[in-house]
Parts: sequence; C-alpha cells; structure tokens
Amino acid sequence: MNKSIRKAAVIGSGIMGSGIAAHLANVGIPCLLLDVVPTQLTEEETKKGLTLENPAVRSRLATSAIEKLSKIKPAPLYDPAFASRITPGNLEDHLPQIADVDWVIEVVVENLEVKQQLLKRVEQHWKPGTVVSSNTSGISINEMAAECGESFRKHFLGTHFFNPPRYMKLLEIIPGRDTEPELVARMKDFCERVLGKGVVIAKDTPNFIANRIGTYGLLVTLQEMVKKGFTVEEVDAVTGPAMGRPKSATFRTLDLVGLDTFVHVADNVRMNVDNEREQAVFTSPDVLTGMVARGWLGEKSGQGFYLKKKTPAGSEILSLDLKTLEYVPQMKPKSASLEAAKMAKGAGAKTKALLGAKDRYSDLAWDILKQVLVYSAEKVGEIADSVKEIDDAMKWGFSWELGPFETWDAIGLARSVERMEAEGLTVPAWVKEWVAAGHKSFYKQEEGRLYSIHVASGAYREVEQPEEVINLRSLKEQNKVVKGNSGASLIDIGDGVACLEFHSPNNAIGEDILSMITQSIDEVRSNFRGLVIANQARNYCVGANIMLLLMEAQDEEWDEINEIIRKFQYTMYALKRFEKPVVAAPHRMCLGGGVESCMPADLVIAAPETYYGLVEVGVGLIPAGGGCKELALRASQTAGLPDADLQPYINHIFQTVGTATVSTSGHDAKRLGYLRPSDRVAVSQDVQIYQAKQAVLGLDRSGYEPIPQEKVRVVGAEGKAVLQLGALGMKQSGYISDHDYLIARKLAHVLAGGDVPAGTLVSEEYMLDLEREAFLSLCGEPKTQQRMHHMLTKGKALRN
Repeated sequence: MNKSIRKAAVIGSGIMGSGIAAHLANVGIPCLLLDVVPTQLTEEETKKGLTLENPAVRSRLATSAIEKLSKIKPAPLYDPAFASRITPGNLEDHLPQIADVDWVIEVVVENLEVKQQLLKRVEQHWKPGTVVSSNTSGISINEMAAECGESFRKHFLGTHFFNPPRYMKLLEIIPGRDTEPELVARMKDFCERVLGKGVVIAKDTPNFIANRIGTYGLLVTLQEMVKKGFTVEEVDAVTGPAMGRPKSATFRTLDLVGLDTFVHVADNVRMNVDNEREQAVFTSPDVLTGMVARGWLGEKSGQGFYLKKKTPAGSEILSLDLKTLEYVPQMKPKSASLEAAKMAKGAGAKTKALLGAKDRYSDLAWDILKQVLVYSAEKVGEIADSVKEIDDAMKWGFSWELGPFETWDAIGLARSVERMEAEGLTVPAWVKEWVAAGHKSFYKQEEGRLYSIHVASGAYREVEQPEEVINLRSLKEQNKVVKGNSGASLIDIGDGVACLEFHSPNNAIGEDILSMITQSIDEVRSNFRGLVIANQARNYCVGANIMLLLMEAQDEEWDEINEIIRKFQYTMYALKRFEKPVVAAPHRMCLGGGVESCMPADLVIAAPETYYGLVEVGVGLIPAGGGCKELALRASQTAGLPDADLQPYINHIFQTVGTATVSTSGHDAKRLGYLRPSDRVAVSQDVQIYQAKQAVLGLDRSGYEPIPQEKVRVVGAEGKAVLQLGALGMKQSGYISDHDYLIARKLAHVLAGGDVPAGTLVSEEYMLDLEREAFLSLCGEPKTQQRMHHMLTKGKALRN
C-alpha cells in the first residue's frame, strides 16, 4: 500500500485532533474535521444575530480549531496554506460524510464510555473496508469496540500519536483481538512511508509502551527524590542530558505535560494492573497530588515544579522546595559525576561516566536507572514483542537518545546485572539466561546488519532495515569511506553514488570541509555517477566557522579573511559547475554557510523539519559564500523577460536575508524563496538520503549536463536606492540600530549589483566580488566583532 488513504476524517478538534488533521494536511491528505454542535452562542455570534441553528455556529468548534493552526507555536502546519486541505464540520450534520473517507480517527476525551458511544455512531455510517482508529493514550482498544460488529472490529485499531503530532516521531499502533493482521501491516507501512512516522506495534495494555515505561521512570524518580532529599534542580541535572535524556529532564517535562494529566495517566495503570508492587509504584506521591489539588499544574497554570517570575533584573526561573512548598532561587548542582558526564561524548559514554564517578548524584542516577531497566525487561512480551520496539518507543516518544536496552548495553550488561542482584533487585530470568550464555549485549552489528535478542528463542535475530533507510554510520563501519579528514568524509553509498558527510564540530564549514569538497569533486569525477551532500548529525550545518573569522579579524589579517572567503566562494562555484549531478539533503538547522553549501546543487531534497536561512546579519555580516549571488540570480531568472520588473523579487530577498528569517519547515523554505520550485521535501528524514541518491541516479540516466553559466540582470543603483530607503525607514522608526542599518546598506549594494544602471547584465564572478568586498568591510567593524563574540559565547544574536 502506498497512498491508498486518499482522504481522512478526524473526530475531535482539540489540540490533538486538530494537530493530527494538520499533519494529514501536511502530507497532502484532505481531511474532514468534526466536533460537537455548540450549545451556547458566543458574544460575537449574538452580536451578529446568529442562532444555534446557523451552519457557521454548528461547525464553530472545528472552524475555530483550523483558524488557530496558523497561530500556534510551534506551527502544526508545514505551510499555513495547507489549512485549506481541512474541512470543518460537526457530528450532527456531517457524520454521514465519513462514508467517503478511507480513514476515520477518533480523538475525543479519554473516557471509555464516551468513546464507545461515538464508535457505535461511527459504525452506522461506516463503509466496509474503511480504517477506523482511536487516538487514545491508554484506554483498551478491545473494550472500546466491544459492542461493535465483527466486521467493524476487524478494521479497528489504536493509533496513538504523540503530541505535537507534526514533531513527535512516535506512533504506536495497537491492534485489537479481531484486527486483521494484514490491515496492521498496511497501516504501519502507510504511517511510515506517507506520514513519516516511527511506528511501533504495541499490545493492548494500560498506557501501551512509551507512556508505560516513561511514567514508571518519572514516578521512580520522584520516589527516589523524596526518599533521599534531593532538590528539583538536582534531579533535573541528573536526569537530563547527563543520562542521554532531553534538557527538560524530569520536572520540566512534568510541567510541560501537566501534572493533572500525568496523575491521570499514572492512575490508568494503577487501576488496571493486578500486581501490588506495580500498583504501589504507579500511586502518585502525596507531593504530586497535593500540587494538583492546589491548581499548580505546570505551564498551563503558570506554575508547577518551576515558576517564572519577573524581577527588576529580568525574568528569573524559581524551583519548588518540596519541603516548604515555596519557590526558591535555583542552585546549580556541581559534582564530579555531572562534570564527567558533561565531558563525555555520546549518550552511552555520558551515562557510563555519570554512573562511574561514585558520588551522591551518581548513586541517584543508578537508583533510578536500575529500576527502569529491570521494569522494561519485565514488560517484554507483555507490552511489546521485542526489545527494539521498547527502545524505539522511548527514543521517539520521550526523546531519549538511547532506549533502555541500548542503555543497558552501553553501561555494561553483565556487570550491571551482577550489581543489581547484589543490591537485592530481581532481574528477569530471560536476562540472566542471556548473560549466562555468554552474551555481552542485547544488540550486535555484523557486516552492516543489526541484530537484537529475540527473547522467545533466546537467540539474535536480524532487525529488518527498510531499503529506503541509508545509515551512514553503518556504511563507515563497513569501510565504505573513500576519503576523509577531520571535517568531512566521502562515503560510497552504493550504485555508483558517493555521499559527502560533514562531521566537524557543529558541522561548521571551515578549511577541512572545503578541502574535502574539492577532493570529492575529483574523486566523483573519476569513479562515481554523482554526489549527495548529506549527514545524519543532529543538525545539517550551523554555518561557517565564525571563531576562525573573529580571530583573524581581531588580528586584522584582512588578506587571510579575503582568501578564506574567496576559497569558500570558488569551492561552491566549482560544485555548481561540476559535470556530474549533485543533490543536497539538508535537515533541521541549516544556516548561513550550510544554505550556501546546498545552493550549488542541481536539486535540494530537504527534510520536512528543515530550518533553513541565511542568518549572517545576526553576527554583523552578510552572506558571502555565494548566497547573495545565487538569490539575485534566481530573482533574475524568475522575473524572466528583460523588461519585466525585477524590483519586487529583490525587495523580497532583501527583507528575508536582512531580517535573518529562518524557515519553519522544508515547505516554508520554498515559500521564502530559499528553495526553488523544482526542489523537493522528503516525507521524513529517515528516507532523505535514499531519495537524494535516487535523484542523482535519475539525473545521470537522463543524460546530465552541468548548469550553464548565466548572466545576472540586476536592479542597479536605482534599485539599491529603493532598498536603502526602506532600511532608512526601519532605522528612523526604531526597528533597527545604526549598525543594522550599516549592514542593510551593504546588503542592498550587493543584492542590487552595485552602482551599475538598472537592467545591467553582470557575471556571477562580479557578484561574488561584491559579496566579498562587503563581507571584508563588515569584519573590520568593532560592532560586528562584538556580535560574533556574543554568538560564540552566548549562543544568540546581539542587538548593538
């Protein structure tokens, strides 16, 4: 099944329902969004003379939810225009329309009786063969559909999206007893290939996989904290990045989720399991229930474990003292174990370092971790069939860098089991048998293939890897690196295609990467059909190496800076003129020089989550690696005819670059003009390199010809005056500083093509010279050097 689901209906227009509808719209699936009919008029509706029978009033809840999609942050839609793919309606007038859709998703309140009643109504209009699912976080799928017919139950299952649906990778699919296995396989395939989700198959047990393990871990942490007298900030210091977990750690996570929601989720397990020990763990501590009773629910109520307070010096975040229930200034914890974790590279090494330092924070980490690992092992077979599904659920749903079993491997399986047993913990028999058989890990990698323990057989079983997923780390382990240096590697990804991977710190572009691009061009010219530029780091590229630029500027090494920029420009120029196809595949942060490394490519295939922008003005500079030249050239091409008005296109570029605007998605990068109409957005980052490889092969098969040289028609002195007048207005209105205005004037000079007459045709080399000249002059400005220093030390832009 590829895209056999062509139309969907979502019932329930709350945050989750509208978010799911938005993500369906993101991937091009028209969606009907339904909710109940309001029982009261709003003040505005009353003023308009409307009644409860008016169609606009009857579908108000869904209509309002769709309107809010363009205002919510982070944005649920890849592009605000995609909201037009969602049609509002209500359950009284429009429920029969579900007969025309291929998938109905129920997203109403987490109440079994309400869901049962709704499903019976859905069944009355259900077309045989239509998929129906519930987006529940823990209610039994079997109980929900118990009163529906057998044919309906065969097509019913749970699809638990995580919030927010656009951004969270995890989707738990929960088959019922009667769900057709073939339907489960088709839905898994569809949700992975079309929705871009990471799918795990969960069993119909309370809270399924991620929430079961995640809730257990958070409760164990709370209990250990209360028992040993740790503070909120101490626990968060231990349970965040030091353990390979998100910065939100324990208590920021609880504040984000909502303490009342968390208690409800915990109660769902407590009330639906028979094991007394498990019931005790899932009983929320008094401090938690007490906070809920006070209305301290976290971010949604303005206070929880943390409170943001305004002071004369600015905003301050206070933490809750659990003994006094008063908010106090935070005290940043320091210890050998936390420092060791900070210095280590990678989640596994960080966790191992944290546990190995032997201080009170190390002990806390171990006391939490050992219980989570054992509990996860106890639940294999009960909540999921494999350790891989549990690991994936925790990585994709809770943003852990390693799942529990991967973590166990990282800290040393045999040694940790021995320590657990010595401390009186009961380790599941299957784990002890696995270790006794001489196995040192739950996973192993051989010849590029991944294997994990198959608990039922007590042997390793290969983990199926989709053909569309290309893993660069695995290829490197198979000795597929053709060339490499400290900043980048050229990797053979098969079928005559090579991939240039950046791996410098933050993937910042410096001499090493530029050198490898040049070497890659020579290597691909001789031995490959084409080149993909991609990597699988957290971010594609944060830009050029500004530390090097700042050092050279402070030493007034202007000739050196000139050569650095010239080399950047002409490396990109050589890439653009290369006689073999080049496809770039950026993801997440792709800023400044990262964007300029993609611009020479014949095609860009961006990930959906690509935050793409020329942001050099934030450090007091302008784009000078060909970014201004490329955008001016594209404006010239877009305007077309010699007498066509070029100014509006240049105005748009000037505003986008001058305000350091960054796209909110790959689709938004198209809207902003950073990507060309011919560029594409992959369905997910997982398949991006595969799609880029296929694009290279397609270009090669079609008889690829390099991009020809082309003159740039510019707006010249007259157009520059228009741009600079706009910048002056911004300065006089107080929107930009004097230094911002200086940068804007130089940016205008470059984008306009200098002081030549309007309509002049100039060469790309001429435009590059303008870029470099403006860049060099700005490097000499003290305020630009202050901006660069501030970005390096504070990680954010300075307005001076």
